Amino acid sequence: MDKSNRTSPVVGFILLGLSGHPKLVNIFFVLILLMYLVILLGNGVLILVTTLDSRLHTPMYFFLRNLSFLDICYTTSSVPLILDSFLTPRKTIPFSACAVQMFLSFAMGATECVLLGMMAFDRYVAICKPLRYLDIMSKAAYVPMAAGSWVAGSSTAMVQTSLAMRLPFCGDNIINHFTCEILAVLKLACADISINVISMAVANVIFLGIPVLFISFSYVFIIATILRIPSAEGRKKAFSTCSAHLTVVVVFYGTILFMYGKPKSKDPLGADKQDLSDKLISLFYGVVTPMLNPIIYSLRNKDVKAAVRNLIFRKHFTQ
Repeated sequence: MDKSNRTSPVVGFILLGLSGHPKLVNIFFVLILLMYLVILLGNGVLILVTTLDSRLHTPMYFFLRNLSFLDICYTTSSVPLILDSFLTPRKTIPFSACAVQMFLSFAMGATECVLLGMMAFDRYVAICKPLRYLDIMSKAAYVPMAAGSWVAGSSTAMVQTSLAMRLPFCGDNIINHFTCEILAVLKLACADISINVISMAVANVIFLGIPVLFISFSYVFIIATILRIPSAEGRKKAFSTCSAHLTVVVVFYGTILFMYGKPKSKDPLGADKQDLSDKLISLFYGVVTPMLNPIIYSLRNKDVKAAVRNLIFRKHFTQ
């Protein structure tokens, strides 16, 4: 029967998850749970350290605190639902809960795109215009920049979620995913989704294309400035101040390009395997990047490592 002829409205969705691959459930439950705990611990420690250490009260670490808090919010909006779906095959989620989860995941993802661009601008000013850094990146500038990232991400998420959830879902209610991922939900609509496709394309240009170009141009100027530094030690020191951010950017956008840029299989058997592969890649994208961010900033940043040591030392001697 054609979708358009089914009139019973959908009041909830069934998340398929890994119900077709029961042998993988236990392995991925333990793996995702451990990674989620590392995310909470790593990002939580990073927020705590950069808040307590007065030497880290700078624009760069203010953005980093926002990034860590964002990563905690992003994973918390989806990982508990994913873990529950492992324990409850064909997990049922109410329509309203699906809308909230979709909004939060989309908002956090879009906010991170903008925030990484703001962090690139901060590094550009620090390296290319060091004498004017404190004037340009004053508190009156970097606080609205961070707030604007959150507002922009939340606004586009509200638009995309509203457009998606107002569609009629009058037939199949099985989402072939771990969460209410917007593209997976749109496949269930029994109405024209051309407006949704156009709005998603515009959002991708604004929140993916523009930040990538902005970050790329920023690093062109940063690298050009670093190469003009006469001493090797000076070049190394200048590059070390932006290497952690650059690594995070490569991991974040590299994973997105890998997810959506690989060719689709035309073979039915290959399509089934690719469907599982797509879900697992999406799953790990949602947890690997937030898990790596605090590790990258801890390993590649002397100030953060020193602050962590001071915090541990202070706690040890106050007991």
